[in-house]
Amino acid sequence: MYITGWTVLLAALGAVPAALVHERTFAWLWVLGALALAGLDALLAPGPRSVAVRRAAPGSVRLTESTAVTLEVVNLGRRRIHGAVRDAWQPSAGTRSDRHRLRLGRGETMRLRTPATPTRRGDLHADLVTVRLEGPMRLAGRQRSLEAPATLRVLPEFASRKHLPSRLARLREIDGQTAVQLKGAGSEFDSLREYVIGDDVRSIDWRATARRAEVVVKTYRPERDRRVMIVLDTSRLSAARVGNAPRIDASIEATLLLTALATKAGDRVQVTAFDRVERARAMGSTGPTVMPQLADALATVTPALVEPDWPAVARLIQSRLSQRALVVLLTTIDASAVDGGLLDAVAAIAAKHAVVVATVDDPELAELEAGREDAHEHYAAAAAARTALEQDSVGARVRELGADVVTALPDDLAPVVADRYLALKASGRL
Repeated sequence: MYITGWTVLLAALGAVPAALVHERTFAWLWVLGALALAGLDALLAPGPRSVAVRRAAPGSVRLTESTAVTLEVVNLGRRRIHGAVRDAWQPSAGTRSDRHRLRLGRGETMRLRTPATPTRRGDLHADLVTVRLEGPMRLAGRQRSLEAPATLRVLPEFASRKHLPSRLARLREIDGQTAVQLKGAGSEFDSLREYVIGDDVRSIDWRATARRAEVVVKTYRPERDRRVMIVLDTSRLSAARVGNAPRIDASIEATLLLTALATKAGDRVQVTAFDRVERARAMGSTGPTVMPQLADALATVTPALVEPDWPAVARLIQSRLSQRALVVLLTTIDASAVDGGLLDAVAAIAAKHAVVVATVDDPELAELEAGREDAHEHYAAAAAARTALEQDSVGARVRELGADVVTALPDDLAPVVADRYLALKASGRL
């Protein structure tokens, strides 16, 4: 049972004037009478068990984009019903206007839409549907909460896709679609030409030679289609907030942009999210299915409050890559990485593959280093400077092992990683 504002108003209309003239007995009788009417109205209200509900949520939506959830309400009773319904979701679903009025005749169905703008990535679950049916006097009614399970998957935002067109233009230049193709030693067939003294006789195409009545050789170009493996670190340091979002969100943006770019280049991309175990992976798909599969796999990835197992990461990479590839480690470079085994893992991976270690810079460190107003800020600046020196030291040791190190602010990490990939592509190191 619940009471409406009309009950409160009715009680106030008689009780307040009576209390002002010191007629408290009359005031109490008036209030009790109003409550009795409300109780009678609730008894006369239709039973909420005569209402059935069902939710229908879209399969997925990108973070910060708007969508709508459909709630279907059916009147199974014999009486016409009036009331309200609340379509409740968890707060991060960002639902607006989740309360709706009900007016249903016998056997009628009403479809209600609840707008939602999610504020958190992952699977969002619906709460209970609360139905309130009013009595004939609208003073009170009956209430019941019903279960109507539904899940809305919120995919990563992929805000870095705005950088994709400019990187694709650069990729076309590298691949020779807007410039002259590069010739050279390789395994990918390019064209036929006449034999000249000094050519390797093993490159002679005997069938073409027989057709043309002259010696013809095959020319090759460096192979461009390679394997790319992206390792997304989901250990405890990825949960640290850098700016307004966790560090892992910037790594996910870099993963999405690099995957989109490498896929357009014809490279085969594998992605794994790893700390001590594999949390998610995307591999084996090609063409237009790559990005949807990757976004779906990364949607539910969250940091785990554990230390990363870098030896296990190295073993995983060696088991999945049988030929030279580009390995991108999206992690955090700090003093703890030395004790955690990052350097040993990079050394083992770099012996067979090209390695890029990418990390997010914290803009607050630069702000702390600039503070000199009082003793507290001096100590904070010293701590920030020490942290920066430790990170630079670890980064230098990673470079000595033959890996590239990329550091950038959260919004810049994705395009910087993409640029490093293009630079490696242009230099023939892939």
